[in-house]
Amino acid sequence: MSDKYDLVVIGGGPGGYVAAIRAAQLGLRTAVVEKRGALGGTCLNVGCIPSKALLQSSHHFEVASHEFAHHGITAKGLAVDLKAMMGRKDKVVLDLTQGIEFLMKKNKVDYVKGAGRIAKAGQVAVTPMEKGAKNQTLETETILVATGSEVTPLKGVAIDEKQIVSSTGALALKQVPKTLIVVGAGVIGLELGSVWRRLGTKVTVVEFLDNILPGMDAEVSKQMQRILTKQGLEFKLSAKVTAAKAGKDSVTLSVEPVKGGKQETLKADVVLVAIGRRPYTQGLGLKEAGVELDDKGFVKVDEDFQTNVEGIYAIGDVIGGAMLAQRPRTRAWWRSRLSPGNPATSTTTPSPASSTPGPRWRPSARPRRR
Repeated sequence: MSDKYDLVVIGGGPGGYVAAIRAAQLGLRTAVVEKRGALGGTCLNVGCIPSKALLQSSHHFEVASHEFAHHGITAKGLAVDLKAMMGRKDKVVLDLTQGIEFLMKKNKVDYVKGAGRIAKAGQVAVTPMEKGAKNQTLETETILVATGSEVTPLKGVAIDEKQIVSSTGALALKQVPKTLIVVGAGVIGLELGSVWRRLGTKVTVVEFLDNILPGMDAEVSKQMQRILTKQGLEFKLSAKVTAAKAGKDSVTLSVEPVKGGKQETLKADVVLVAIGRRPYTQGLGLKEAGVELDDKGFVKVDEDFQTNVEGIYAIGDVIGGAMLAQRPRTRAWWRSRLSPGNPATSTTTPSPASSTPGPRWRPSARPRRR
């Protein structure tokens, strides 16, 4: 099957779906190819939105447990119904993803469920999700790669999403663990560590660097660590995890000082690996199409977000910079309205950490140029 489009977007996340909708509003025949089975990308499905839903629910539990009494309110028999809490989180996600699908239909954007691969400039091959469905080839004037990012693995630590989890698994635990070790003191690790700490888990954070929240102002980082420590999080800084072994009831980590020294062993019911994210380019056919990547695997683009191959553009996490949903949305707006004599311009976007408190800072937002 062959279809002709003005624009085909690979990836239905905050960059991809916004670019597609805006392009359609400008009169372009547009399609979005997404293999997850739900629009919204990492942010809506297994990132920002579900984590904020759990942060809100866990905050209510903590307030009821520790602060009501100060206001003369007695609450007896408080307990966490984790199944109900996860159900609410899932409903929040479902409502939003369905809302995006409605916007796609409203704006006449074709939503193609399947894995997209650049066969060549001007052609996207789609392997459908549904069994028995036929492969598609989408012909297009322009291809926009908006595939986002994936969890960065840690050498020596195999993620099984049960005992050793990524952020995805940490958002869907079946029970509240007694102990949790978070590897990585960035935004993701601290947010999810805060969720489970509020629900009664003893949380220890292991960080390779000598400070938490890398990239944040040093003084703010120090104050955040003091506050989070007072709340109950424990920190092991300048420490690296060299191995992990999952047992029947717990995970054993081998940890040693970054600068050398005696190795120690830590045990926890669950280990969360949150050392960062990397560009998702697997199976996209970028190299075969001649698209250049940098030494870290990010797609190289110019100031208009075009790759070295004419007609192939990229936005969002896949080109690097701060991996925030609001950045690819802005980039999508730039890209969809580009025309001769109307180049993209740049700005800066606040980076948030949605723990309590929730600091903000402004990283550089310039595109990665060729």
